[in-house]
Amino acid sequence: MNKRLMGLGLAALLTPLASMAVEESQMTAQDPYLWLEVVEGEEALAWAREQNERSEGYIKAHPLFETFRDRNLEILTSDDRIAYPALRGGEVYNFWRDAEHVRGIWRKTSLPNYRASDPDWDVLLDVDALANAEDENWVWAGSSCRYPDYDRCIVGLSIGGADAAVRREFDLERREFVEDGFVVPESKSRLGWRDLDSVFLGPAFTDAQMTDSGYPRLVQIWERGTPIEEAKTIFEGEQADVAVSGIRIWDGDAHHDLIVRSPSFFTRLYYVYRDDQTEQLNIPEDASLVGLLNGQLLVELKSDWAQAGQTYPQGALIAAPMEDFLTTEVTPQVVFQPTARSSISQVVTTDQTVIVNVLDNVVSRLVRFEFVDGQWQSSPLKAPEMGALSIVTADDRSDQFFFNYTGFLTPSSLYEADAKTNTQTLVRSEPARFEADGMSVSQFEAVSADGEKIPYFVVKPAGFQDGTTYPTLLSAYGGFEISRTPFYSGIIGSSWTSRGGVFVLANIRGGGEFGPRWHQAALQENRQRAFDDLIAVSEDLIQRGITEPSKLGIQGGSNGGLLVGAVMVQRPDLFNAVVCQVPLLDMKRFHKLLAGASWMAEYGNPDDPADWAYISEYSPYQNVSAEAEYPKAFFTTSTRDDRVHPAHARKMVARMVEQGHDVLYYENIEGGHGGAANLEQSAYLNALIHAYLHDRLFGQEP
Repeated sequence: MNKRLMGLGLAALLTPLASMAVEESQMTAQDPYLWLEVVEGEEALAWAREQNERSEGYIKAHPLFETFRDRNLEILTSDDRIAYPALRGGEVYNFWRDAEHVRGIWRKTSLPNYRASDPDWDVLLDVDALANAEDENWVWAGSSCRYPDYDRCIVGLSIGGADAAVRREFDLERREFVEDGFVVPESKSRLGWRDLDSVFLGPAFTDAQMTDSGYPRLVQIWERGTPIEEAKTIFEGEQADVAVSGIRIWDGDAHHDLIVRSPSFFTRLYYVYRDDQTEQLNIPEDASLVGLLNGQLLVELKSDWAQAGQTYPQGALIAAPMEDFLTTEVTPQVVFQPTARSSISQVVTTDQTVIVNVLDNVVSRLVRFEFVDGQWQSSPLKAPEMGALSIVTADDRSDQFFFNYTGFLTPSSLYEADAKTNTQTLVRSEPARFEADGMSVSQFEAVSADGEKIPYFVVKPAGFQDGTTYPTLLSAYGGFEISRTPFYSGIIGSSWTSRGGVFVLANIRGGGEFGPRWHQAALQENRQRAFDDLIAVSEDLIQRGITEPSKLGIQGGSNGGLLVGAVMVQRPDLFNAVVCQVPLLDMKRFHKLLAGASWMAEYGNPDDPADWAYISEYSPYQNVSAEAEYPKAFFTTSTRDDRVHPAHARKMVARMVEQGHDVLYYENIEGGHGGAANLEQSAYLNALIHAYLHDRLFGQEP
């Protein structure tokens, strides 16, 4: 959504203690590693530190580890990185981390000054200094500033990189936190501006205030100068919902207050809040409200939608006056309709235009839409071709926007553009982080088990010769309608491809590369298709003679961790290395751990026997076997990850070690879902990963 859219029960107490003890005993018998679910339990942390010491000692002995770590840190902290802009009120905001500011600084400058080669930045907040002053392990968790005046912001600060954060009101003019301002203690609460003296609050402090997923169940209005406990509740969601929130959306000088209820991860119910009343918008539950321009509400459809005798196709962008969506029958216009091999990647509004970032067979292009004389008109926007484009930021008060262009062998370039005049200017480019001369990129297709064609990119090192097999790293995600597009990585380039390795990016089902249908094809009972797709790409790489099982490794994180974990268990013969990061692995209990309940729309409900019947077929933790021969896998996680529970990786490793498998493990004691809380930790983690990959797939220093 674009920046304008800125938000033990009674039964347990009555359970006889004896019954609870029997139930706990039965669960422990079924799963002897439940004790590893105690995130900061003394025994669990001692186990993690023991595994860390063993695994780090092994990996760090590789002769390239220190080289990788030092080079990674040099890349991550280099002063010639692009300082990506956020346009707010005609000024440019940026959050920056480097060797001097490991935790980072929040800063701003004028737009003309930003265009200069060496902008003069005005530092708003130094997170390193704040952490030292308050003796707290602060990690930046973003900011939300009050539109349209941009005088006050809500600043998020996380302890150790967790999703839970402290939120504090910040005065932009005075460069300080507001004394007695809006402050929310550490939690997964939500806070969003209504006006200078009131905010939408989504409290998440008690079980009664939270959904089963651990997110806010209530929407409240909190008035300045009143205790947070006196905030007025204006909406209540259901316990089984993922979350609810309140937002204020703007269209020029007009605004609307909306309440967004998410019954599941992929469904939304939108309500207009007026005069202390709520009225639901007639929008399909699985559609997304993505913008508001000149009174036209923009909606992206995830399924076909029948209205007033017309069917609007899946994946289309439609628009109609906002008030029309308050009627029982809507007759919107189709703004954009994708093809079978194209999809919407981004929708962004400027002052007078809508910009759509379109993926055509995983290659980006930008299209401009304008509402003229009651009709939507389209035209292509100028941008570099045959690469990955992403809209970085856009200005509500003009038609200016910034976009990024990159590719596997092309360092990122930032362009300033005007959507109205269709002009673009190169602002700055990052220098090359590795020598790409002689490297090449190809796109192939593999045929999955059910006959579907699965595209994938292959980045070949210099000197690549047909008929010779190469160490190959295969990456994929395959979930939550997230698209994987070509990207430039100095770390992968310097640690892998420039040292003779092949890098592969697979666009498997479950992702969003070809729109909602591509995602929905691997939902719930069809999850195996994502695993089959990755297996098909692996086999295709081997069949083409690019690699062989002894030289093939796979890498994935979060849902991608589930992907590589499942594929490793199903086809261990195909791989010699597996990097499984912050993963889901115990699919019997994923919905009971942290935010896991919010993902049942993706995977199903393990407590439902019909759902568990198919989940149990692939859940890595339940299917790993002492009789099988697995590659020496490397699992990584973070103690402070409060999204995907570290117990997934902990329990998998404990079970594999018990079964006699050789396995490696690293748990960062902080770092959140990203696995690293600062640049030094990120450099270290990536050095561990690439030293491990070289050890497994090269066999020796190349």
